[in-house]
Amino acid sequence: MPTQVHEFAWPDRVVIGTVGLPGARTFYLQVRTGKQIVSIALEKQQSAELAGKIDEILDQLIALEGNPFSIPTGTPIELVDNDPLEAVEEQFRTGAMTLGWDPTTAQVVIEAYPISDVDADDDDEPSDGNSTEVAEMLLVRMPVGTARAFAKRTREVVGAGRPACPLCGYPVDPDGHVCTLPEV
Repeated sequence: MPTQVHEFAWPDRVVIGTVGLPGARTFYLQVRTGKQIVSIALEKQQSAELAGKIDEILDQLIALEGNPFSIPTGTPIELVDNDPLEAVEEQFRTGAMTLGWDPTTAQVVIEAYPISDVDADDDDEPSDGNSTEVAEMLLVRMPVGTARAFAKRTREVVGAGRPACPLCGYPVDPDGHVCTLPEV
């Protein structure tokens, strides 16, 4: 089965954004180069983890003795992107993601794969070789400054949701919240 790769080697824009109101938001990773734009849906937690891991990779590179790369400790002001998402057409909903570092280009690399509809148990079924389903993936390579800006924006977007209840820590809905704490 051929894999359709949506590849962005030096994107003009790569951001996490949302559509919908807090409590009913859909998170999107949106990447654009010129007129090519891809938006993939992902979970809030996936977004938060991605931002945290990107910062972790960059911080580890800064601390690496003899590091030949110029890694910013903060977000370069010229790379701050607070604009809303562009027109969103969901390419796929993200299942697995990988994150890495390419030292040959000094870029953070994100690979995102769609949620698979195929169970592992179905692998025993023979294939007739005429499947029309095409696997997809998103491959994004970001320079270090862009990666810092991406992580910062993502943390802000994730944090802009519903406030947490001070008693139970769960999100407070706009129409109210009832805590069910265990009795002491």
